[in-house]
Amino acid sequence: MQPVGIIVFASVMATLGLQILFESVRHLISKSKPEMDQGNLMWMVGIMVSVTVVKFVLMVYCRRFKNEIVRVYAQDHLFDVITNSVGLAAAVLAVKFYWWIDPAGAIIIALYTINTWAKTVIENVWSLIGRAAPPDFLAKLTYLIWNHHEDIRHIDTVRAYTFGSHYFVEVDIVLPEDMLLSQAHDIGETLQEKLEQLPEVERAFVHIDFEFTHRPEHKTMV
Repeated sequence: MQPVGIIVFASVMATLGLQILFESVRHLISKSKPEMDQGNLMWMVGIMVSVTVVKFVLMVYCRRFKNEIVRVYAQDHLFDVITNSVGLAAAVLAVKFYWWIDPAGAIIIALYTINTWAKTVIENVWSLIGRAAPPDFLAKLTYLIWNHHEDIRHIDTVRAYTFGSHYFVEVDIVLPEDMLLSQAHDIGETLQEKLEQLPEVERAFVHIDFEFTHRPEHKTMV
């Protein structure tokens, strides 16, 4: 459920950026000028600076965790730090100098918002569709499998594909034909446990065979 939650959250944020973009363009077209006295300006600066500092502290704190959801919170806090800083600068400059700086700054924030969270959506969509693991991770799995036990004669198949933020792993190994079932079972089970100890692996499946010249598994046409 982690990538699903992240996608929902990121989609809402990207939609918010689109709404800000529309509002900013409307203000530019209508030439709406901000009206703010010195007292209100000081209150705005004080509040936004305080919120930005709090968000920065929360970002640093959340980055200490490895959980993907918490890391999205860290990304959200970083996003707030950047947008608050740009928004505050644009608002102050608009009051002091030119009115159009405020909507122009909002457009920059909106484009940044859409770009940042759209990338997050795309990244997490990949983890939901069973994307194949990169070659270096497959090579790591192959190395672990080959060095797991001296009786492993051949590695027929090594597959890994995304399942949420981790991987499902499927392995086909070849053991001696005359090996006792209990011995083969122990080798397969300990290999499964070793693979599932990897932090990237959610679940591992080990298939044991005595030869590798057969047709690929699970390809029979009905």
